[in-house]
This record gives sequence, C-alpha cells and structure tokens, in this order.
Amino acid sequence: MGDSFFKKENAKRKAKKRQEKKLRREERKSNNNKGQPIENMFAYVDEFGVITTTPPDTKNKKEIDIDKIVLGAAEIEKEPTTFTGSVTHYSDKGYGFITDDATKTNIFFHNNDLLQTVRLNDKVTFGKKKTPRGDNAIQIKKIQ
Repeated sequence: MGDSFFKKENAKRKAKKRQEKKLRREERKSNNNKGQPIENMFAYVDEFGVITTTPPDTKNKKEIDIDKIVLGAAEIEKEPTTFTGSVTHYSDKGYGFITDDATKTNIFFHNNDLLQTVRLNDKVTFGKKKTPRGDNAIQIKKIQ
C-alpha cells in the first residue's frame, strides 16, 4: 500500500532539514578560526573608547597619575544633626509639634524627649529620629 500525502510531506520536510543542517556544518568547518595567530584575535581601545584592530600609537602616550583617579560616587553630604524650630502645639497629654525653621514641616515630640520644659511659641533646638510614622524630635532644648 502507498504512503499517505501527510507521510510524504513529512518525509520531504525531514530530508530538507537534514540537508540544511549538513550545509550549516560544512559552512562552519570552512569558516573555522582555529589555527590563526593570536594577534588576529586582539582588539584595541583608542583614547576615545572606540574598539579598533590597530594597536595604539606609543608616541602620543600620556602618563596618568593614579592618585588623581576617583572611584565610586561623589561623597554624600551629611545632614545636620541639630535643627531649630518653634513649638506650635503643646498638649496637656504630654505631646506636641515643633515647626522646623528650615523645612517648615511639623515634627512630633513627646514629653519624654524634653531636656527642658517648653511652652507654646518657644524657640528650641532638637535632633531628629526616624520612625515608621515620620520624624520625631528628640533632645529638645529651649533657646535662651
């Protein structure tokens, strides 16, 4: 009995793939880079950062002072540790808010963080402590 149309097409497709694979293998063998001198495999970078096949010219060589090379990112300026502000709210319950003079933001404080007793509208110096709810003022002193 004869093969069906589908089987014949499948056989043709497989034969075509085998032929293409054989051609690719022969092409790889003919373009093989094995056995070439190592100088043909070198690449050079010029002073502009472009990759070339020609070695650099040693006459125009510049000496670079290694100590002047800065590695890494620029230094991060440290934030000040003490801030000034005025007490804008003070509750009998033992907490209040200070308005920072520089940023004009309200910062929460608690009686436990006071070094001196304060009243409403007093000028104070304080430090900041990061909390999940925002900044808290600590080490609060009244400015005389």
